[in-house]
Amino acid sequence: MTLIDFLGAIQHSWAYWIAIIFFAAYPIVTSVMWITTSLFFRNRWEKHEAPVALTHYPSVSILIPAHNEERVIAHALAAVTAIDYPHYEIVVVDDGSTDNTRSVVEQYVRTGQVRLIAKQQNEGKAMAMNDALPCLNGEIVLIMDADAEPAPDILQHMLPHFDHARVAAVTGNPRVKNVDTFLARLQLIEFSSIVSLLRRSQRIWGRIMTVSGVVAAFRKSALLDVGGFSPEMPTEDIELTWKLQRRFWDIRYEPRALVWMTVPSTLSALFSQRRRWSRGLMQVLHKHRDVIMHWKYRRMWPIYIESSLSILWAACFVVLTSLWAVSYAAGYPPVGAHPLPNLWGMVIATLAMLQLLTGTLMDRRYDPDTLKYYPYAVYYPIVYWMLLAWANFISLLWLFRRPSRQSIRWHTVRKDFAQEIAS
Repeated sequence: MTLIDFLGAIQHSWAYWIAIIFFAAYPIVTSVMWITTSLFFRNRWEKHEAPVALTHYPSVSILIPAHNEERVIAHALAAVTAIDYPHYEIVVVDDGSTDNTRSVVEQYVRTGQVRLIAKQQNEGKAMAMNDALPCLNGEIVLIMDADAEPAPDILQHMLPHFDHARVAAVTGNPRVKNVDTFLARLQLIEFSSIVSLLRRSQRIWGRIMTVSGVVAAFRKSALLDVGGFSPEMPTEDIELTWKLQRRFWDIRYEPRALVWMTVPSTLSALFSQRRRWSRGLMQVLHKHRDVIMHWKYRRMWPIYIESSLSILWAACFVVLTSLWAVSYAAGYPPVGAHPLPNLWGMVIATLAMLQLLTGTLMDRRYDPDTLKYYPYAVYYPIVYWMLLAWANFISLLWLFRRPSRQSIRWHTVRKDFAQEIAS
């Protein structure tokens, strides 16, 4: 059998046509779904500018886990100490840093603004947060990354949600600080038009896929109820979200709770981050695969099914694109594909741009500069879909791997952030 015969046999099989129909239909269906459900969220919960008034002021602990964060943590502490709230404590848990992170934090300790928990050994972010929990005095724990800078009113927007006894966590709205590179601007569009839009939509479903690892507020009793964070999971934020929701705790998204973050500015750093996210999600899907079998977890079915389908679509993207590339190289025009946009390609592109515009317009009220970067959205399906699809594809085996029994250590790298932080 020649290569042409082999390619022809594949592209006239029923499996190929199922794959190509799914490949074409998935982004169309999901774009319509994300746009419509996020609009429901906006009309129900985002109509009013003013935050809901607090009925009481619970004690709050702000926890910042850190490992080799000397370049960024001073900016985070300066922002945290400026939060507008009557009474809260700031606790930094340093997880065996080998740089000057501890020295930077100690400057704030001497002024009485910060408490420091100094660990001598790097045991990972999840373990560091678990070790710190018994030392916290707050009823509510705001956990944030060491490179995050929250808005002064962040607690005023998050805390009213905890008046409802079933609310375990409220995730905030991360905004990109370093927008001076092409990749950073693409990520700004992503966090507005993909991440923020999906959290609005998932909130309508009643369950969300994950809280933001950059900043989220938790009821301390809920964290203790599920045994805290899981040190063996690559993405402890996704895993904690699923554990809480399996215990029927409610998790909410608050778009007014803004936090500014520094995102990767090099392709290698971005790909490494997304590969870790992909592997983490796949391990969560593997660990919690039984939710699909139980009626009591039915409210988690949409996020489980959608997450699984997104991974399947990424696999189709890589396999079909590779197949079509080989077909063109062999002089055999692939069935169902064309180098120029056809009808379904134009529909996908139009809906993708509409979804990106919807998210950008929604978040413009919180980050006015967002709209001026919307022209970069045209590159999102071209650059990002390829990057994320490949990250998912090479991580597929993690979908079938059991989580490690060892704690996942972190390896903080801030070299590619140095220029942004210095400026």
